[in-house]
Amino acid sequence: MPIEGADSPHLVPPPWSILRMTLAARLAAAVAVSAVLWVIVLLAMR
Repeated sequence: MPIEGADSPHLVPPPWSILRMTLAARLAAAVAVSAVLWVIVLLAMR
């Protein structure tokens, strides 16, 4: 079992972690992703 320092890179949560976002930010991100997917679908169906 390797011994790693407390400041190992994989233990640091990413700054964009969904768990740390506010509810408004989560809703905005969901709406943005949904809009992008709809644009892709509509462009593909043209």
